[in-house]
Amino acid sequence: MMMKHFIRNAEEIVSGVFLSITICTVIINVFLRYIFNLGLFWSEEVATACFVWSVFIGASACYKRKMHIGIDFLVKMTSKNSQTAIKFIVEIILIIINAYIVYLAAIFIRVSYVKPTAVLGISSAFVSTSLLVGFGLITMHAISFFINDVRLIFNGMKKI
Repeated sequence: MMMKHFIRNAEEIVSGVFLSITICTVIINVFLRYIFNLGLFWSEEVATACFVWSVFIGASACYKRKMHIGIDFLVKMTSKNSQTAIKFIVEIILIIINAYIVYLAAIFIRVSYVKPTAVLGISSAFVSTSLLVGFGLITMHAISFFINDVRLIFNGMKKI
């Protein structure tokens, strides 16, 4: 039961962990800077990297829960008859665009792999990989939504 809950909410949990690390790092650094006149030299880089991961994993979580209001809003503005066709077109376009971004992210990771970060000196690919993971998950969700919609059409609107 607990494992099922974790798997269903993995993106939200991972995004939340990265966001928590970002917030804690910034708060600790502000506290140290203003109270003790000390600062963690690495805090900004860690906070930025964790925030980037939080954003892209969080975007996937929002897409999974169909919380991207712009796309849904456009589809719902049309008549009932054309909503299905527009929904399919939008899903296909999103699959293509997100898959292309995954491809570009893979190229970007390959280029950024050799470039170290300014403070910690770790590979920039650590941050760049968030693009690949985030858009990879969004692409998987888009394909899943498309397959489910096709099943609904072919099964007379019965959900499988």
